[in-house]
This record gives sequence, C-alpha cells and structure tokens, in this order.
Amino acid sequence: MSADPLAGLILAGFTGTTADARDPVALADLGVGGFILFGRNVQTPEQVARLLTDLRALCGHRPLLLAIDQEGGRVARLRAPLTVWPPMGALGDRDDPDLARTTGRALAAEIGAVGFNLNFAPCLDVNSNPDNPVIGDRALGASTAQVSRLGVPLLQGMQDAGVAACAKHFPGHGHVDTDSHYALPVCPLDEATLLATHVAPFAEAIAAGVAAVMTAHVIYPAIDPHNPATLSSAWIDGVLRGRLGWQGPVLSDDLEMGAIVDHGGIGDAVVRAVRAGVDGLLICARRDRIEDAVRALRAEAEQDPAFAERCRQSLERLQTLATRWPSRPVLPLAGVLGTHCAIADRVRGDAVLAQAPHDPTDFSSAPG
Repeated sequence: MSADPLAGLILAGFTGTTADARDPVALADLGVGGFILFGRNVQTPEQVARLLTDLRALCGHRPLLLAIDQEGGRVARLRAPLTVWPPMGALGDRDDPDLARTTGRALAAEIGAVGFNLNFAPCLDVNSNPDNPVIGDRALGASTAQVSRLGVPLLQGMQDAGVAACAKHFPGHGHVDTDSHYALPVCPLDEATLLATHVAPFAEAIAAGVAAVMTAHVIYPAIDPHNPATLSSAWIDGVLRGRLGWQGPVLSDDLEMGAIVDHGGIGDAVVRAVRAGVDGLLICARRDRIEDAVRALRAEAEQDPAFAERCRQSLERLQTLATRWPSRPVLPLAGVLGTHCAIADRVRGDAVLAQAPHDPTDFSSAPG
C-alpha cells in the first residue's frame, strides 16, 4: 500500500524485534504517526534501543511517537534489568505525593533512556468496583481524592524526565465489571456521580499539564447510551474538550480490542473515532487492519471536507506532541537502567530490603 498522510493518525503495533522486518518497513513506508511496543518486541534493553533508533531512521527522522505501556506491576512491557516497579496500587498504599513524583521521574528516566517518548500511563481510573476484572491494582486507589492526589505528581514526574504522560482511561474504567479487551462494558452510574467521582482526576491532570489523554472503550448511558466513549462525540467533544477545556491530543485505546473491533470492524471504528474527536488511533497488532483503516479514513476524507479538516487538526496535534517530546535515548544504557530499585522498594513498602535479583530473560515477559 502506498504512503498516505492520513496514516499519520495511527500508532501501530507489529510483531518482531527488528526494524528491517516486513511489517515495520511497510508501516514506515505507509507513514504511520508512531509505534507502540509490546513484550513481543522485546529481548534486551540494547535491542529495544536499537529497534527504536532504526524505526526513527526508517521514518526519515521525522517527529515520531514511540510509545509503551509502562505502568508497573502486571502492565509493564519492559522488565529487568530495568527497575521492576510494583503495581501503582502499592503507591496508593503509601499515599505519598512526593514519592509519587519521584516514582514517575525514575520510571520515565529509564524508559526515556531506551528511546521512548510517550508512556501510556498513569491510570487515573478510580477503582470503585472491587469486581472490576481489568483495573484492580493498576489504579492508585478507590477514592477520587487519592487518585488525583497521587496521579498528578506521578504524571508530572514522568514529564519532568522528558517522557510524555497519557492519562487513561477517560472518563474512567474503574466501575465496570467487564474487560474491554474482550467485550463492551457498560457503566451504569448517573451523570453527577460520573463527573464527580471518575472524571474529576482527569480534570486535575489537565490542569496540571498532562501531555495526552486516552479514551475508554466503555458505554456510559448517562451521557451517551449508544456509543463507547472512544466513539462518542458527547464524551470527547462535549465533556473532555467542552466542559474540561482539553485542547491537546486524544488517543484511543487499542481499536483491536473486542469492545470495538467486534462491533463494526476497524474501518468503521476509525472513522467514528475521528468524528467523535479522537486524534491518535491505536491499532496494535495487524497490518492488514492498519491498511484497512487508512483506506477508510481516505475514503471518508474525500467525501466529506469537514472530516478531512478534522483529520488535519488531529495530525497537527499529534505532530505537536511528537515535536514537543522528542525521543532522547541515553547511551550507554548501563549507567541508567536498574538504578532506581530503592525507590521501587519504598513503593512496595520495603525501604530496607534490596530488590530481589531478576532473571534477565524476564525483560521480555510482559502481557502482549
């Protein structure tokens, strides 16, 4: 498939550990706006640093978003010999804003040294439903005040270290009982409770200067009974941009998750997401779906000048994000990685015992 400027709306995942493989070369030629790496792309820190450097070269060293999910705990694509962080629920147990900022700075210093410039963290979900199968200890707490109190310094610490933070999953994934990786959750809360309890931490993050916001694949009938937030102009244009005043980039969660792709297909999803106000479209596995998405975007843009203009605005926001937060790898890596174990121990609640040694092969053992 030939290059298309609208591919710049897509942050792409791929299989493999080198940039000269078929998929990353094709995605770079297509003109995607960035890449997201998973455990399947990871062998060693040096290999990841080389992969990111080569991806930038493939894309002609244009501004590029190089993203990862590095929350800590079970959602951490990079493991030892980087510092291994506990789930952020442990940071919630400490309830120390200064430690939260120190944690964000330390975590981002290491992933930034490898070459990432965007971290899909922190989770600002309020874990108000103990039966939630997907958030749990990924959340900083079960109260709005605590999530805001710790989430803001955590994201500020990441950005202090030169890595863009992305607050997720707007407007809050914490009260559902379904995993959106596999099905489409519905959150039954009324509008006042949603805004006061679950949206409030995102408002705090926006006021604190967060670099980006990620949407949730959840239906909230109190605001929009028909569309998940990712595909809802009522949520994105109405609440996020209208009520909260957010003018920065909005990124979707992975559009290949069952909550989205099983309800209309990828072409329909990307068009609806852009119409709703999403800027960056995550498609994290299949190149054929990425190509189908670009075709759908192009067809819609050629038919509708207003849609084409919305795409142009989104491309501008993503370009600004990548330019403001450039990739700044640090070599040699040995002087940076794994140097924050004492901070991780404080988050765990053990400031005395040294972090246990980790098998180096664990660097690649992360959820896909």
